[in-house]
Amino acid sequence: MTHRSTHTLFLITLTALCLVISNAHAKSFRYVIIDPGHGGHDRGGNTGKVYEKHLALDTALRLEYYLKNRGISTKMTRRSDVFISLPGRAAYGNKYKNAIFVSIHYNHSWKRDPHGLETFYRSAESKKLATFVQGGMVRKVRTINRGVKYANFYVIRHSKHPAILVECGFVSNSSERAKMKKAWFRQSLAEGIGEGIIKYKKSR
Repeated sequence: MTHRSTHTLFLITLTALCLVISNAHAKSFRYVIIDPGHGGHDRGGNTGKVYEKHLALDTALRLEYYLKNRGISTKMTRRSDVFISLPGRAAYGNKYKNAIFVSIHYNHSWKRDPHGLETFYRSAESKKLATFVQGGMVRKVRTINRGVKYANFYVIRHSKHPAILVECGFVSNSSERAKMKKAWFRQSLAEGIGEGIIKYKKSR
């Protein structure tokens, strides 16, 4: 084998090794940063007395419980009905190394017909996480699968980690609103998100 061939083989091997290491690092994490959307004076989407900020916090706490029971460490951007700015949420998540960022929301529309679940991402690695989480939710709850979508939301744009924003149904849809007021629905969503996170962690 010539010197040039040996050098080329070395570069190919080194490149492949770097890709493997990079991929493994991207999918391994120590913390799940859970970000319940809105809070305090920011009610989020609401119809009547059903506020997104309450639904998001309840679902986030259920997700935290689910993950901790499976040995996964979590950090919450808020644990009560308080307002935290978008920069504050992103900065909190970025304090931790080897983490993923999961922002929990409930949708709202001026139209009454839209319903279903969707998950947003911004980077390629975040898309993988979003795909696992969206699949987990859809398996747990019978509703429209609105899919995995690219978006430029502040908290996922400014996160240094794989980051997604989950929309757990439409407060503005009467049928879906009736379900999200039930504990079993929010629990099912939390478990679906949790299962997706675990599958992402195990994937290689």
